[in-house]
Amino acid sequence: MKKTIIITGLTVAILAVAAYLLFAKSDTPKYEFRFDQVSNGDLNVNVTATGTINAVISVDVGTQVSGIISKLYADFNSVVKEGQVIAQIDPTFLQQSIKDAEANLEKVKAQLADSKRTLDRTSSLFQNQLESQQNLDAAQTTLETNQANMKQALASLDRAKINLSYATIYAPINGVVINRMVNVGQTVAASFSSPTLYTIVNDLRKMQVETTIDESDIGKVSIDQKATFTVDAYPEDNFAGVVSQIRLAPVSIQNVVNYTVIIDVDNNQLKLMPGMTANVNVLVAHDTNVVRVPNMALRFQPPAELIDSTKFSAHQGGRAKEKHVQAQNHTASPADSVKQGEMQPAVAPQAIATPNENKKYGIIQSFPEYQKSAYIPEHDSGMGKVWILNSKGKLEPVFLRTGLSDGKYTEITTTTLKPGDQIVIGASNNSGSTENGQNPLTGSSGGHRPGGGGFH
Repeated sequence: MKKTIIITGLTVAILAVAAYLLFAKSDTPKYEFRFDQVSNGDLNVNVTATGTINAVISVDVGTQVSGIISKLYADFNSVVKEGQVIAQIDPTFLQQSIKDAEANLEKVKAQLADSKRTLDRTSSLFQNQLESQQNLDAAQTTLETNQANMKQALASLDRAKINLSYATIYAPINGVVINRMVNVGQTVAASFSSPTLYTIVNDLRKMQVETTIDESDIGKVSIDQKATFTVDAYPEDNFAGVVSQIRLAPVSIQNVVNYTVIIDVDNNQLKLMPGMTANVNVLVAHDTNVVRVPNMALRFQPPAELIDSTKFSAHQGGRAKEKHVQAQNHTASPADSVKQGEMQPAVAPQAIATPNENKKYGIIQSFPEYQKSAYIPEHDSGMGKVWILNSKGKLEPVFLRTGLSDGKYTEITTTTLKPGDQIVIGASNNSGSTENGQNPLTGSSGGHRPGGGGFH
């Protein structure tokens, strides 16, 4: 009986201890970590945008006179030469205007001849004291008036002849007709604005992509940067171009300020056509064989219970000292900066280009052209923080100086970490969730961009 009581008591005690350990263990969250490595690799930083392919030179051919289109000598896709006749407006009324002007000229000539005779007769009588000074002055005024009318009539005749010449439409440039907007028999009216008859592009082997880049990325774009783009017509082909112009005029699209960027493209294969939509990637920075870390590691923020507090405090003290030193360097006197040659000019040297003759758009340019300052990737740096797992099973921070970022990886310029080192990119507990509202798989709450370089 006594032995049974002892066995029963031991069993109850063991079950109590087991229950306690089981529930205590379940109340304490167990974390599983996701790791990645510091690695070497290349970084390409691109700015993406959408643009439209256009010809370098495109001319809308209009008319300065009204009338009925009587003949068309060019159609869609016609190749035309400068000075070639491409359309004819019915000249009937314009020819009649010339006849009216000629008749008016004959009338004015007769009036001028009559006023000359009158002045000669009045002058002769005045010399013989048979006519008054007043009548002599009136005859002189009539002659001068008719002389002015003569000039006006000649000008009217010239204007009528010029209008008749405008009835014949000539091609202003060598090129290809990409649009015809009139038909034979159609009446065009040039009373208030010049109606467009044709659109002619100069050379389809030289094209340009006109794209808009928002203000947050325009600082990374510079003249002569390389760009690639694709079009829906040839999804497997990558076309290459070069940034040739960054226009200053802001373009507001859905309350976002954008700037127009022109990219020159060779179209020797004649695949590209005006109006195509281009998906553009501008390569703004490139570096090879850099030490890099995943952006997920820079975004990861562990729960407080996983952090080694002693290591974190030591790192924080070092960071504060580093910031203090940086602040002292930034507050150096201007005289010291000038003395050390570190003072930057108020206007970047590349902001104003030398005079040149730019005939790209048919404009002879002999004055300096403004160009924005070039993008310098070395200036695009910042600070970041990653976490490593120490021998105690706790996380300790490693502060890094960051450089370029392509959206997936960020360059680091520090000797603390080396390629192959393990870093934590995420942590999930036994309940399948991560504290601070982070994604248990990525360790990210979708926060800020790490480090320096911008990307898209």
